[in-house]
Amino acid sequence: MRRTSSLLAAILAFVAAVTVAMTTQASGAAATRIMPLGDSITGSPGCWRALLWNRLQSTGHTDVDFVGTLPPQGCGVSYDGDNEGHGGYLATNVANQNLLPGWLSATKPDIVLMHFGTNDVWSNIAPATILSAFTTLVNQMRASNPQMKILVAQIIPMNPSTCPDCAQRAVAFNSAIPGWAAATTTEQSPITVVDQWTGFSTSTDTYDGVHPNAAGDQKMSDKWYPPLVEALSGVVQPTVTPTVTPTPAGGCTATYKIANQWQDGFQGEVTVKNTGAAATSGWTVGWTFTNGQRISQLWNGTASTSGSSVTVRNAGWNGSLAPGASATFGFIASWSGTNTAPTPTCTA
Repeated sequence: MRRTSSLLAAILAFVAAVTVAMTTQASGAAATRIMPLGDSITGSPGCWRALLWNRLQSTGHTDVDFVGTLPPQGCGVSYDGDNEGHGGYLATNVANQNLLPGWLSATKPDIVLMHFGTNDVWSNIAPATILSAFTTLVNQMRASNPQMKILVAQIIPMNPSTCPDCAQRAVAFNSAIPGWAAATTTEQSPITVVDQWTGFSTSTDTYDGVHPNAAGDQKMSDKWYPPLVEALSGVVQPTVTPTVTPTPAGGCTATYKIANQWQDGFQGEVTVKNTGAAATSGWTVGWTFTNGQRISQLWNGTASTSGSSVTVRNAGWNGSLAPGASATFGFIASWSGTNTAPTPTCTA
């Protein structure tokens, strides 16, 4: 009887050990591998990654593994710091020199977070050329993993003292990214554009006009977090279907902000908020410049001007706003002498 009991106990212990081992292996296999890809903004030290990692951990997303062939740099906190943030690298060079396939082979990511192109912009490479390199990189990602989820940033603003034209070049590059992404995304391997530009100031969020300081790192982490969580959960943004029953007209407000300003030019942002009780089907914002400002580019809306008067209507994808929801459009304009912010009106 004792020998039988001892044998039974040994068998149970063995089964328990195998179960634990299998559970551990399954847990490890389930970890989603995330590659942060870019230049020094991502890797030197790129402390937005530390903030993002720890926020994921604290909100229950513990089955993630940041991957890359580069080790972490000091950010004052413990985090998974593996990355592909190569200081000084150009996206065009990485594509032309076929560098990414080796990094992908070594790390096997499921998701790529890509903030790339700053050095290309600094080198005065045309947006179309940079985006052609992006297409090469995306194709290489999909060759590594046909179901790769790709988060591509509209880069943070740049205004280095040695490059007075960089601010405008960054705007032109960022403006081209959404159209490229819409043409390149697939259902199997979706591309999500992450707006790292809006709300980021080179004067308060960088230490040199290019690289984020602590405040900038926090803003970058905050911008990455929602779309990354969606990618982790497999959530696909639903298509908004217009209601078939008429709804009463709602109210809206428009808030105007000068996001960045440089010699003879500035970036403006206007946030439209639905203050009514029903969803909007469209909105129109208007204002009058008082100092001769002139808009040269506008995104996330359709603009018309008459003298100093500006009218902006929603784009095809951001006119439907639920009560309390908001949408932001931005623009580049010229100014001289004085740049007084106008007071916009909004109708919906």
